[in-house]
Amino acid sequence: MRRNAAVGIVFLLLGLLMPATAQASIPANALVGYLHASFANGSGYTRIADVPDDWDIIDLAFAEPTSVTSGELRFGLCPAAECPGVESEAEFIAGIKAQRAKGKKVVVSVGGQNGQVQLTTAAARDAFVSSASAIIDKYGLDGIDIDFEGHSLSLNAGDTDFKNPTTPVVANLISALKTLKAKYGNDFVLTMAPETFFVQLGHQFYGPGASGSADPRSGAYLPVIHALRDSLTLLHVQDYNSGPIMGLDGQYHTMGTADFHTAMTDMVLTGFPVAGDAGNVFPALKPEQVAIGLPAAPSAGNGHTTPSDVRASLDCLIKGSGCGAYKPHGTFPALRGLMTWSINWDKFSGWEFSKNFNSYFG
Repeated sequence: MRRNAAVGIVFLLLGLLMPATAQASIPANALVGYLHASFANGSGYTRIADVPDDWDIIDLAFAEPTSVTSGELRFGLCPAAECPGVESEAEFIAGIKAQRAKGKKVVVSVGGQNGQVQLTTAAARDAFVSSASAIIDKYGLDGIDIDFEGHSLSLNAGDTDFKNPTTPVVANLISALKTLKAKYGNDFVLTMAPETFFVQLGHQFYGPGASGSADPRSGAYLPVIHALRDSLTLLHVQDYNSGPIMGLDGQYHTMGTADFHTAMTDMVLTGFPVAGDAGNVFPALKPEQVAIGLPAAPSAGNGHTTPSDVRASLDCLIKGSGCGAYKPHGTFPALRGLMTWSINWDKFSGWEFSKNFNSYFG
């Protein structure tokens, strides 16, 4: 299905009318990676001081809540029994300081596969803000990454307007992140790493739907992204661990292919009708706010993509050349870069991912 010209003009005008975003200082082409700071995950432990200079944003994985609904976050280094060679806390803090002195951004990532966070109450929201602030201040960090997975975010029945969400777990997260941004100012780094289920699937389904039969998590990140778009440093959707997702061409695309990355990225760079409603369009993000999320190696997660297919997708999105079956609705030379799970898995694989990034972006 090809979008008609009138809809294209609407998308273009929405992009032109978007206010400027407050951007933290990161390179025009940024490489983002998660560092297994609190666990090993089978790929070996890497000290923060030993992370190569290739990495522009280092996400410390993970801060997790004391309980699903407490909002209170905790973060600690990987136990020595699990991670032989783990540094002391003082060495860890010194390593962060050294990375930041080189211009790198170091942020704490909240959630992950096992860290379910549901801010169901105002008390949980406030605990989230205070505990996140304590972690940021203790370790001298640049900001926060929101990696809410599983059942952390969902939409209640009747909550159908992504511009004005009413579901507490969504509204409280938005409020918490706005509070953190206001506290730390324009240099605060705010990134998000949702799965496709919570973003691009919203093109077809949003929350439980009118019948109440759809998964209430469908598209549940959209109101958070939209509310924070003027403060958002980067959105890097996880283009992995995903089922087939329908693109703006009306076709389903499968992870691990160039077309999948092109289609998924085009959706957030072009904007899309939510739940198929042409009168309810999620506006495009700016290209400099978007990076593509990929596994660093086959062992890192489902949906690993060959370097040649990654390059093909980047060429298609950035230059408009070498596209496959999916044709994006424009070229995006300011596309920010790539995110990967993870720095550890890239090291495990001989740094193939970061080498390919440098080969492409120079």
